[in-house]
Amino acid sequence: MYRLLVADDHPLFREAMVAVIARGLSGSETLEAASLAAALSVAAQHDDLDLALLDLGLPDAEGLSGLAQLRQAAPWLPVVIVSAEQHKQTILEALNLGAVGYIPKSTPRDALLAALQQILAGQVYLPPDIMRATSQPALPTRSPPPGELDLLTDKQREVLAHMVKGESNKMIAYRLDIAETTVKTHVSAILRKLRVSSRVQAILLASEHDHAAR
Repeated sequence: MYRLLVADDHPLFREAMVAVIARGLSGSETLEAASLAAALSVAAQHDDLDLALLDLGLPDAEGLSGLAQLRQAAPWLPVVIVSAEQHKQTILEALNLGAVGYIPKSTPRDALLAALQQILAGQVYLPPDIMRATSQPALPTRSPPPGELDLLTDKQREVLAHMVKGESNKMIAYRLDIAETTVKTHVSAILRKLRVSSRVQAILLASEHDHAAR
């Protein structure tokens, strides 16, 4: 069903996450990494990953630097932070760097599964208290320069339209009858041409463009 990567340096936490995913996302496969270097290696070897769960406390990464490096190395890969750190500013900075969600390690199992399902469906997940504290994440909301969306090919515009609907790479591949790896290539190209760091930011820009055109 899905292939996920859990990057955390605590073996017991990784085992717990694998068990939760196995029980809640039947048929899914979970790969593990105990460091950022290992996570980058897994991402380079598996372009069929659907989601990476990244801890902020990896031994070879400081703070959000690991997220930035993983986003740069694999811009097609959705990354959600799973961390004990719960400061609001850190959470919003993670979104600005391209994370598609932020899950505290204290999150109960059922809520964790619900968050993962929401993210895999193409939506953003934030802790409920953060959602109550701010109506909108502090994501860059610049307006695209005139003609910027025109840089996209017809197929890339088609992929972006499905992204706006909240569809995952797997669902877009099914809808357009193309390989999932092809979808990921299109997503990477869309992010590069729109000069954004995540699919969430690309969706915001596309939505703003559609609204302005009406």
